[in-house]
Amino acid sequence: MPLNIKAMAMAFGILWAAGILFVATANLVWPDYGLAFLQLCGSIYPGYRPGSGLGSVVTGTIYGLVDGAVGAAVLAWLYNQFAARQPQ
Repeated sequence: MPLNIKAMAMAFGILWAAGILFVATANLVWPDYGLAFLQLCGSIYPGYRPGSGLGSVVTGTIYGLVDGAVGAAVLAWLYNQFAARQPQ
């Protein structure tokens, strides 16, 4: 049974964006919370600087949405390619 690429991309994009939104917002309240994770995200996403305000939280969330969706779409596509080649 093949995976629905669009559904998986939307679901994982929203999940990854929500995770970054939660950690980045918590980091604004408690500056040490999730700092290593957010610094990792900052090293991957250009223009994202953890702990620099609400604009940075929005930027990281948008990057997470796009990154999660693209990554999940590629994963679902690859899965479908390999699953189609397996004998039943």
